[in-house]
Amino acid sequence: MLDRFKVPDEIAVRVDQSVMRNAVEGIFKAFEMPDEDAKAAADVLMYADIRGIDSHGVSNMMRAYVAGFRAGQINPTPKLTRTLDHVAAISYDCDRGLGLAQSREMMQAACDRARDTGTAVVTAYNGRHYGACAYYAHIGLDNDMVGISMTAGGVLVAPTHGAERLLGLNPIGIGVPSNKEAPFIFDASMSSVAGNKIELLKRVGGNVLPGWITDSDGTPIMAESQVPQDFMMLPLGATREIGSHKGFGLSMMIEVLCGVLLGTGGGPFRRRGVGHYFMALDISRFTELDTFRNDMDEYLRALLDCRTAPGEDRVIYPGIVEHEAEIDRMANGIPYHPEVIQWFRNMTEQLDIEHEFPSV
Repeated sequence: MLDRFKVPDEIAVRVDQSVMRNAVEGIFKAFEMPDEDAKAAADVLMYADIRGIDSHGVSNMMRAYVAGFRAGQINPTPKLTRTLDHVAAISYDCDRGLGLAQSREMMQAACDRARDTGTAVVTAYNGRHYGACAYYAHIGLDNDMVGISMTAGGVLVAPTHGAERLLGLNPIGIGVPSNKEAPFIFDASMSSVAGNKIELLKRVGGNVLPGWITDSDGTPIMAESQVPQDFMMLPLGATREIGSHKGFGLSMMIEVLCGVLLGTGGGPFRRRGVGHYFMALDISRFTELDTFRNDMDEYLRALLDCRTAPGEDRVIYPGIVEHEAEIDRMANGIPYHPEVIQWFRNMTEQLDIEHEFPSV
């Protein structure tokens, strides 16, 4: 994550992950989520915070979920129903449940089925936000599989040359096991920058960089500027000249796999809530697992040892920064903005939940 999204060290409040985890579980339970669902949902959020995926951790998301519960948009006690089960294809109706609490079960179902079929896909509709894609991709690693997950994000992105919001933020996560090296775990939206990172910028008073957003009429903003009141996100690649047609196409692919494929529409025509997609590939059906892991190590190490371009310190691959963040944050606590800590103090006290947050 770029430094401009991070909480400055001089104001950051470091909190042990167990303190935040207990508070998050307590808030979910206060809104009538069953204990196991509350734990599952908290685990996704804490995964994001521990690994430095702050855009999808508690800072942005908890207040959105609380608002969703209060507005009746999120069902705290959904009945997750398997509506299709055909060899390597499974689908679920999420009953308006929070994706954080439900999606681990669905990714694990893909892995379990892939043991029989080699490759399996699980789709879900009528859901709600499921957090960081990387969490579900990571589950594949625990099953000696390649894990892939996608979700239909908020429809905030204009197509290349367009001036309407017709595409979702639409992230994709891919996890690949290795042996000694930190695993390859890719997680990115198909917009020029994750939409939630704009909220991080607002919190720390940062500027957007060229090619991230449009102005109100769809013209790409190609100079660093403050976050405007009215804007649209650009596809990955920003403009046609530097590749936005690629991000546009990938985003459309995710609209198809997370919506149209399920019979629930795409983009602004989506029906029945948020759609998710989970895929598992059993490596042992394609090659020897040890061979695969060792080959990944060889490739990953070559990337880390790559000769750098002038002025650059090192080459990294997806998953390295998150691995390093996890080591630091497990040892030293997770850095939060004081405003976030104050929100949690207020919310836990309002809901009569015990907490261990410091005064800010």
